[in-house]
Amino acid sequence: MYNSNIPSRDQLPTTRQLLRSTVIAIATAAVLLVTTVLPGEYGIDPTGIGRLLGLTEMGEIKEQLSREAEEDRLKDSQPASAPASDKRSSLIGTVLAELFLAKPAAASVQLAQAKVEEYTLTLKPGEGAEVKLEMRMGAKVAFEWKTAGGGVNYDTHGDPYDAPRDFYHGYGKGRASPGEKGVLEAAFDGHHGWFWRNRTGKDVTVTLRVEGEFIALKRVV
Repeated sequence: MYNSNIPSRDQLPTTRQLLRSTVIAIATAAVLLVTTVLPGEYGIDPTGIGRLLGLTEMGEIKEQLSREAEEDRLKDSQPASAPASDKRSSLIGTVLAELFLAKPAAASVQLAQAKVEEYTLTLKPGEGAEVKLEMRMGAKVAFEWKTAGGGVNYDTHGDPYDAPRDFYHGYGKGRASPGEKGVLEAAFDGHHGWFWRNRTGKDVTVTLRVEGEFIALKRVV
């Protein structure tokens, strides 16, 4: 009675059947990699299926915005050489920045309270700009930004204090957008915000409005 539900040897899958199932699974994974993952993440579309599904454009947007953000970081890391007479004042400024700006002081933390601010900037053709909020981990800010004159490419991301050189934490990207809105929640203590690039042939104005708990709002690029 107790052996009635035990499958016989003939009912068990054979080695050939298991091998065939494994080959089918590998082939399916390879097809998904080529037709969806590569186009959607890296803009690589060897079959053309990704473009038909709209995935290739998504991957191209990600790659383009990543390259633009990296180019701007490299430019910022190579400051123009200053005259010899300005070296002393530059050194003083660097020391003051390390003392007061590198890490938030206790007094700065107390300023992280609910408030509303608005910031407007104009981008010339090909120009990029970055505006960030200084926020504590877990703080939330409702935001809305709109453009006038055309859409812009954007990359919403954050950097912790003393972030490594190649660090990147993204919240969202897009291309030729007339505006976005939502809630930005800080994943860590640091700076969180938006990078915009004007790829049109005319000036575009971007207006950002934020409301929530943050320490400061400023343009960094």
